[in-house]
Amino acid sequence: MGTTAELADELLDLMFTQMPLAATVYGVPGYDHLLTDYRVETDEATRARALDIVERAHALPADDDPVTRAVIVQQARAAVDLIDARGVEYTITDSFFAPAGELLTVMPMTSVSGPESERAYLDRLAAVPEFLRRVAERQLAGATAGRTPVQHLVDAAVAHIDRYLVADEDPLARPAGGEEFTAERERVLADVVRPAFAAYRDVIAGIKGRSTDEVGLNLLPGGEAMYAALARVQTTTDRTPAELHQTGLDVMAGVARELAELGERVFGTSDVAAVLERMRTDPALRWNSEDELIDAAREAVTRAEEAAPRWFGRVPEQRCQVEPVPAADAPGAPTAYYAPPSPDGLRPGTYYANTHRVEERFRYQAEVIAFHEAVPGHHFQITLAQQLTDLPMLRRIAGVTAYLEGWGLYTERLADEMGLYSDDVARLGMLAMDSLRAGRLVVDTGLHAYGWSRAQGVEYLSEHTPMALVEIENEVDRYIAAPGQALAYMVGRLEILRIRAAAEAALGDRFDIRAFHDVVLGGGPLPLAVLDEVVSDWVRTHNP
Repeated sequence: MGTTAELADELLDLMFTQMPLAATVYGVPGYDHLLTDYRVETDEATRARALDIVERAHALPADDDPVTRAVIVQQARAAVDLIDARGVEYTITDSFFAPAGELLTVMPMTSVSGPESERAYLDRLAAVPEFLRRVAERQLAGATAGRTPVQHLVDAAVAHIDRYLVADEDPLARPAGGEEFTAERERVLADVVRPAFAAYRDVIAGIKGRSTDEVGLNLLPGGEAMYAALARVQTTTDRTPAELHQTGLDVMAGVARELAELGERVFGTSDVAAVLERMRTDPALRWNSEDELIDAAREAVTRAEEAAPRWFGRVPEQRCQVEPVPAADAPGAPTAYYAPPSPDGLRPGTYYANTHRVEERFRYQAEVIAFHEAVPGHHFQITLAQQLTDLPMLRRIAGVTAYLEGWGLYTERLADEMGLYSDDVARLGMLAMDSLRAGRLVVDTGLHAYGWSRAQGVEYLSEHTPMALVEIENEVDRYIAAPGQALAYMVGRLEILRIRAAAEAALGDRFDIRAFHDVVLGGGPLPLAVLDEVVSDWVRTHNP
């Protein structure tokens, strides 16, 4: 039957075989030549193996690493839920949530280091035509079965590929290597890869998608069950769309009260609508240049790094880099995102800030987003997890979105406790992000469970958040393209706060915030119920 650690490794191999780009990002060798196999028969085989792993995990001795066993069960069941949701069939968009967009976004993050690595990258490039052909087959089959994409996002995906095909610099040519590698890479890109993208572009351009009035997953055959599965994967809970929707409404009401109080200090008015309007329209709150935005992000990260040792017992040795989102990716990219470091140190952890249409973006967002994506947010969590070499690798890199994004959102408020925000305007950014994440619960469920149109989603966020229209439209398109993913943020944050409050109440004066953070970050990404139990065990050991 094997040990828990061996079963964790088996599951990780199964996951990386189906998600080889993720293995490359994490620096795990053996998968660098592969791309995802999206054939139905491959999905069915993967599903069967994942269910078998769940059964074998339950048969393990109860005292044989119960935390790892719980992670195995959750991750294997999540793999089944993702397959059952059939996302490849209707996810056509211009971001990394779609298979083609993932290639153009993630492959450029690859580093090559020597002949074997160079050969693997060339083999992966050579596999692009077959990859795109299989994706196209699934998407055509999905459309025939009624699982159609949204036309607005199909058009955006076509435009993204068109930009790629005429770009002066091919993003897939970013990995630098030897002279022979460079020459062969250029040949493969010109003769194999770009023609394959052009052919795929023509296929999806011919798919007739749904209108922006019919974007919800619940409108597709089996859509209600698919959305329930995706919500379960992303939140690691069984909360219903109705419960999640109401939670969003409740949190939004609390944020409005805080906006009224802070608006009185900053703008001299407690009228929330007036505060939001001022945040949207005041020219002094907008950026003047791309460099100005990037400089502000770097300053915030540096300030957080200096304060971190007072709040964390363990901090990463490697600093976080800050860079703009590559121009070719920026129109469809989110406001910001984090790319983890490679374990070999060749690629540093990098915070990417989107400078597209920079004059429409707001100054007050810079600090809060930097704290979330970089320090003490994703950079701390991911980098520290990579250093947990005594744990199975599955524990270090498990894709538990509610933990990962819950931590990022938790650190936005933690930054205020740490005294990191430079002024009340920056704190308005914290509340702006809170309003967005509360809005995600409302809008994601509104779109996919209650039949909202794209315009309804944009209208809700426009009314309840100060976000720029360009960002609101990107956000809503993201929820349409990746149903359920946006639910994870606020659910995770609220649960981490609840767990912390329970620990503080139990330990009283013995509560140590540095030790608490080390416990939360010391076991790798954990499903929320498992994190609760791990912290409860820590409390029991300190409260005899």
